[in-house]
Amino acid sequence: MHSRKKGKSGSKHPVAEVSPSWLQYSKEEVVELVLQMAKEGKNSSKIGLILRDQHGIPSVKAVVGKTITEILDENKMLPKYPEDLMNLMRKAVRLHKHVAINKQDKHNTRAMKLIESKIKRLVSYYKKSGRLEDKWYYTPEGAALLVKE
Repeated sequence: MHSRKKGKSGSKHPVAEVSPSWLQYSKEEVVELVLQMAKEGKNSSKIGLILRDQHGIPSVKAVVGKTITEILDENKMLPKYPEDLMNLMRKAVRLHKHVAINKQDKHNTRAMKLIESKIKRLVSYYKKSGRLEDKWYYTPEGAALLVKE
């Protein structure tokens, strides 16, 4: 996003959006696994990795017809703040601590500004989509209180 590269990396989704014939789990069992892992405190990306690696479920959306986030939303188990926003805020808090100690670190000062601009773009997206309330806004001090590091 903030470099001159083409950006080829990213997640690779399964080719087919159809449930594989060799899959041993039904829709209800997959939903039950997702809800059980959410109760254990795992976030949606961890749930997807565990289902893929340990249970052999290549895509929850192909099996159930809904994403993990949609399943959690229907069952009122969705976290208050989106996972990608929290990850960026954790990174920003770590960088703020680093830059406060190392005031001459210009590279990481720029990196912190880029991360904060990503956060502000995500916040405006989540406000438009209704996931965040309209009066919520990002501040480094508020992020430090939200993030438990």
